[in-house]
Amino acid sequence: MKNPQNKEAAMSTDRSVSLAPPLGLPAWRAPRWRPGWSWLWAWPFPLAVLALWQLSSVLGWVPEQVLPPPAQVFQTFGDMLASGELWDNLWISLVRVFTGFGIGLVVGLALGTAMGLSPTVRDYLFPLFKAFAQVPVIGWLPLLMLLVGIDESLKFLLIAKAALVPITINTCQGIQGVSNRFVEVARVYRFNRWQLLTQVVLPAATAPIWNGVRYGLTHAWLALVVVELLASSEGIGFLIVYGRQLFQLDVVLAAVLAVGIVGFAIDKLLALTEARLLRWRRAGL
Repeated sequence: MKNPQNKEAAMSTDRSVSLAPPLGLPAWRAPRWRPGWSWLWAWPFPLAVLALWQLSSVLGWVPEQVLPPPAQVFQTFGDMLASGELWDNLWISLVRVFTGFGIGLVVGLALGTAMGLSPTVRDYLFPLFKAFAQVPVIGWLPLLMLLVGIDESLKFLLIAKAALVPITINTCQGIQGVSNRFVEVARVYRFNRWQLLTQVVLPAATAPIWNGVRYGLTHAWLALVVVELLASSEGIGFLIVYGRQLFQLDVVLAAVLAVGIVGFAIDKLLALTEARLLRWRRAGL
């Protein structure tokens, strides 16, 4: 009579053999992504759009008064850089966006931390904050114009509102998502509330909080352009309005190009900072 244990061992051996790849065929491996060459995949589509743009200008599909050719736009962009006009307006816009973002950052971190740590504060404030967040930046423009006028304070407040919402929400969710095991270990070591917050909760919630900061700065930059389009006499958004009023579409597109370049550079800078801040997570994997 055969031993049941030997029978089970034989069955498990058969299963393991049946799952093995056929002889002579290597086991499947996930393809390794080569980050050094990944940037090449980002170029075909924009180059195709640029070629179509140039072709439409050469063949006369769209009048140059409506859509200037790429060469004219790039020349205007270079002339505006050389004259300093683009630098001056861009500097004004950067001062505005970072001032408003700083206000939104401080208020958002404080409000998100309070709602994340205290269920009572969250029950009182989150419904009102949710209603506040549903109103877009432009929706607050008429009211704030009556309260603070159309000076720099208006722009700072609108940009701060755009940055405040994602920072607050991500901070609150990040703190709420901290594992209870970390808190229990901190209590075993008799951490006080300040030590628990600064040495356990905030480091564990760094990733979602930083995502909120990243999205907040992106939203602040977008809100800046919208605000300057509506109520400004200087800045990168004003250049777009100025070019449209004079029907100089090359100026409009050159300013739009500057907006895209600066926004892309800001996002890349934040991504590099995030990778440096969270490098301890990769080291622990």
